[in-house]
Amino acid sequence: MTSRPRERVLANLESIYREAYDRAKTAADERRMADLDAAYQREQLLLEVLLDIRDALQAPHATPREPGPDPLAALQTIRDISKLR
Repeated sequence: MTSRPRERVLANLESIYREAYDRAKTAADERRMADLDAAYQREQLLLEVLLDIRDALQAPHATPREPGPDPLAALQTIRDISKLR
């Protein structure tokens, strides 16, 4: 199975938020614009962590001399980020 490129995934996220932000801007809804901006930043961070985990899990297995990415540390990062909500 082929994964979507990181840039494409992040561009899709930006596109979704950009459309909603533009609608709020047209309606002069500054509170909604601020909420969307904060939500976009939070979702972008979470998505980047998930993409890092995906990349780590797809990486070739590390040799004993070269340790690979630590998936457990990535999961702990997600847990810590989710506590920020």
